[in-house]
Amino acid sequence: MQEKYKNSYKATEKELVSLSVYNVGYQNCDPGYQWGPGIRDHYLIHYIISGKGTYQVNGTTYELTAGDAFLVYPNTEIIYCADAEEPWEYAWVGFTGSDAAMILKATDFSQKTPCIFQVENGKDIERQLLHIYDARGNEFQHAVEMAGRLYTTLALFIQCAHRKEAKNSANTYVQKSIEYISANYSYPITVEDIAAYVGLSRSHLFRSFEDVVGQSPKEYLTDFRMKQACYLLEHSDLSITAIANSVGFDNGLYFSKTFRKKHGMPPKEYRRKKNT
Repeated sequence: MQEKYKNSYKATEKELVSLSVYNVGYQNCDPGYQWGPGIRDHYLIHYIISGKGTYQVNGTTYELTAGDAFLVYPNTEIIYCADAEEPWEYAWVGFTGSDAAMILKATDFSQKTPCIFQVENGKDIERQLLHIYDARGNEFQHAVEMAGRLYTTLALFIQCAHRKEAKNSANTYVQKSIEYISANYSYPITVEDIAAYVGLSRSHLFRSFEDVVGQSPKEYLTDFRMKQACYLLEHSDLSITAIANSVGFDNGLYFSKTFRKKHGMPPKEYRRKKNT
């Protein structure tokens, strides 16, 4: 009988805004091993190395076997369960970040089709998932290396996508918008500035963002700035006013109000809690 095992790693901090590994590992499951019903607060990809099992989401049950992959979307109730006779062995990576939704949009994963059957370059994907695990650690250099290897893994899923024509103009416009935000968030840019940069009307940009990342461009810009603010609060001695200016707010009171609305506490309290 094959020995059962589970090797996993969970990052203590998600410091990278664009794409950050939340957890990674691989497991040879016991017969009937089940996770759920429950939700995750991040994306989670499983690649099945051997055996079989089921994945239940949105009222549908998928029967999966070696060579298949499935994606868990954030805040979506799921159950996945190893077969009683041939329990699966899989590798997984959980991740979050502003790039995640856009990248996944270019793969064959979707809310309607969260499984990919017989992934063409599955062995390469399995290898990359194990490389992410090998790069684990709590230093910043480990976070960067894990993120780099995650980008490579996701690129493999894009490479084998059968609906590459679905990478429509909306995805292109959103990608260009995110690049603009990443380069200019520290200035007081507005949604109108972003729309003008990519050559769209504000309403067209809104529809593109809703379709690709599931939120408005204003919400995305605010979230991006707040994540950068959190990093500065935790890793710098800058004053609250200096941090507000650094993430594109020219009004410290409005920054504090926005931060409190997002995190349920003012910036000073957030810093104090993180530092203690």
